[in-house]
Amino acid sequence: MSERMRFVMVGGFLGAGKTTTIGRLARMYQEQGRKVGIVTNDQASDLVDTHTLRSQGFDVGEVAGACFCCNFRELTDTVAALAAADRPDVILAEPVGSCTDLVATVVQPLRQLYGDRFSVAPYGVILKPTHGLKILSGSGGSGFSPKAAYIFEKQLQEADFVLLNRIDELTPAQADELQQLLERAVPGTPILRVSARQGVGFEALGALLDQQGDFGRKILDLDYDIYAEGEAELGWLNSSLRVQSQTRFPLDAVLLGIVEQLRLRLASEGAETAHLKTIGLWEGFYGVANLVSSDSPAELSLPSNCEPLSADVVVNARVAIAPERLRELVEETVRQVAGGLGVAVEFRQTQSFRPGRPVPTHRFAEAVGG
Repeated sequence: MSERMRFVMVGGFLGAGKTTTIGRLARMYQEQGRKVGIVTNDQASDLVDTHTLRSQGFDVGEVAGACFCCNFRELTDTVAALAAADRPDVILAEPVGSCTDLVATVVQPLRQLYGDRFSVAPYGVILKPTHGLKILSGSGGSGFSPKAAYIFEKQLQEADFVLLNRIDELTPAQADELQQLLERAVPGTPILRVSARQGVGFEALGALLDQQGDFGRKILDLDYDIYAEGEAELGWLNSSLRVQSQTRFPLDAVLLGIVEQLRLRLASEGAETAHLKTIGLWEGFYGVANLVSSDSPAELSLPSNCEPLSADVVVNARVAIAPERLRELVEETVRQVAGGLGVAVEFRQTQSFRPGRPVPTHRFAEAVGG
């Protein structure tokens, strides 16, 4: 029998840096001579993360329409399709950022039902410092309701290890404070300080993920009513559109302008932004703008440095606001930013909704090793 594929899933709350982490891990594994397949996940299609990873040359499958736990069959089918095309040694999986209970509904089903196909790595969860400090300190003003914070805390509780990300943006004192908060919240759970953007800590992360042992055993005591209500408080939007002009325009200015103006407009309505990204695609060029924190300006995380006549743009937003209002704000902002640069906009598809109640395909109440 052929060797099992290594299944590496990296979780974390919305905006924690999962896509950057997955991309850097994929490059690291490729440099080691291992073939890599990536599976992204979203409640809707047109995911910026999928476009971003594909634009970087990775082989990416997408599970859309529900989280991995509620669409488990599509997860295994997507992996099978990647394996049929060019069998990977490693599968990197990025779950929906508002999901938890992934050990009971993904890790254990893979081990107990597909143990002949997969060797499952320790399950890591990424901590975003801004969310972590606000929620774990209990200081209030996190921008999220107690029910959304409940999901955040449960994600940490089921992790085999926690990645304290964006360490390059923190002072030593801030990093120490966050580590102490984590040690109180999830005592005994290993904590690794990393910078997904700069690659700090990734050699240690790779060694941790390569460990064999009895991982993925933290079955949560989870109240699915609170979980469902916490997810439903977030407005969810994925929108694809085309921008074009008779004269060349700076694509990066469009992307950055959309995110920054949305940040300001959402803040003025008291709506906490969990995740906000745009990607622009044109003839092999791509650029990405995103919001790291609602307290800081938008940033151009991947500049395209191009001036096309037309481009495809995808906007993803997860915000604590009614989805109908979120759609209005996105469409108004896109038209305003584009119009200011003399660019016409054609909206092609927009999905805006509140996530439904999670109904896992499988949920294992007892863990097995392996």
